[in-house]
Amino acid sequence: MNWLIHLIDWFVPEASKFERSDLSLGRNFVFTHLFGPLLSQSISLFLYLTDPAPGFACWTIIICTWLFWLLPFVLKYTRNLQLSALISVELLAFTALFGAFHYGGVSSPFLPWLIVSLLLGFFYLSDKPLLVIGLFALNIVSFYLAYVVYGFPQLVPLSQLEPVGWISILSATIYMSWMAIYYANITSMRSDIERETERHRATAIRLRQAKELADAANRSKSIFLAKMSHELRTPLNAVIGYSEILLETFEPDERNAHKRVDLGRINAAGKHLLALVADVLDLSKIESNSIELKIESFDLAEFARDVVTTTQRLVAEKGNALTLNCIGQLGTVSTDATKLRQVVLNLISNAAKFTEGGTIGLTVRRDRKGAADWIEIQVRDTGIGITPEQLQRLFQNFGQATAGTAGKYGGTGLGLSISQKFCALMGGGISVTSDAGRGSCFSIRVLAELAPADGDREAPSAAPLSLAPAI
Repeated sequence: MNWLIHLIDWFVPEASKFERSDLSLGRNFVFTHLFGPLLSQSISLFLYLTDPAPGFACWTIIICTWLFWLLPFVLKYTRNLQLSALISVELLAFTALFGAFHYGGVSSPFLPWLIVSLLLGFFYLSDKPLLVIGLFALNIVSFYLAYVVYGFPQLVPLSQLEPVGWISILSATIYMSWMAIYYANITSMRSDIERETERHRATAIRLRQAKELADAANRSKSIFLAKMSHELRTPLNAVIGYSEILLETFEPDERNAHKRVDLGRINAAGKHLLALVADVLDLSKIESNSIELKIESFDLAEFARDVVTTTQRLVAEKGNALTLNCIGQLGTVSTDATKLRQVVLNLISNAAKFTEGGTIGLTVRRDRKGAADWIEIQVRDTGIGITPEQLQRLFQNFGQATAGTAGKYGGTGLGLSISQKFCALMGGGISVTSDAGRGSCFSIRVLAELAPADGDREAPSAAPLSLAPAI
């Protein structure tokens, strides 16, 4: 059957092969016009044998029957199915009426094919019903006028046309049965498509409703976390404050040594819990769109020195060295100093956590290019590094490099996610490059002059940076 399909497809225009319905309709047209005329050849043969003197009328019907084989070529070279179908319908109507006029009149065995031509016209030219009706009416009027003028010539007695009539009815029945089966398949296919479309529409509605419920639940969760985090900070601050007061009141003697150690643990645990609560509070504010930027002007070089002073002790706990490199004139910038400091402190804290006996470098520069004015900050370390697979989930909420990393070094995995969102609010982003086992480099790029109105929109993440290496 493959050879037959390839043969039929050779006649179908390429443009019709892109749509399944157009391809199916084109294949049906070619098939019926290749094999349909075979059915009518028996009519031509019996007519030729029945007519005692085959002449112009007989040969005209035979030639018209053969012409149907040319219509697939008309389709191929015109690439117009409707034009080919229109020619086919008119040729069939003419053959039926011409045969009826010369062989039997209104009782002719050729008349069933006139009904077939009308049905084919509506089938192939369903979007042009007036054209089909107009052609049908024109053919009938022409047939009637020919009868009025010339009358019906009796070339063959009607009784001798009975075999031709049976063959004609049988052929027309076979032809219309094929078209009916095809039409039924098309209708069934369309019904299946409509049912599938309805199912997809219902699924889309359910998905939209589920999304709305999920968004509402997420907003409720964010509000709940924000309120709970806020309520937790007050008692934690009290625990930390009282533990620090008690630590200051203890005399450095042997009797209070173990109590001082216990108070130190209470104080450290309280600060750790407070940091975790602060991260959750920041994340919940970001997700509920309730976080605001506080734009202020400050000296960028002084800001960098304050960050180094703040983190110097933390970095030194594992025997690391912290260096600062300010490139060029940094000047005064306008952005949210608190959030920028929180981002830089988080990156340095991470570098100190994953580096031991190494170097952590902080590089700061101002990038002024035309109308663009950027703050570029780089934190480079010589720690454990990050693999390419781990980088993919690094900035996700609660995402850490590996489960082993979380177990060994601690943390919630919120710091980088929050830092990235803060940088986006300040008009920039964070990028990272890393070599497993040799260290990592986190780069921040934010707008140097951020107007208060800019803080209300989320800017796209900045591209990866290329700063001078830290020294």
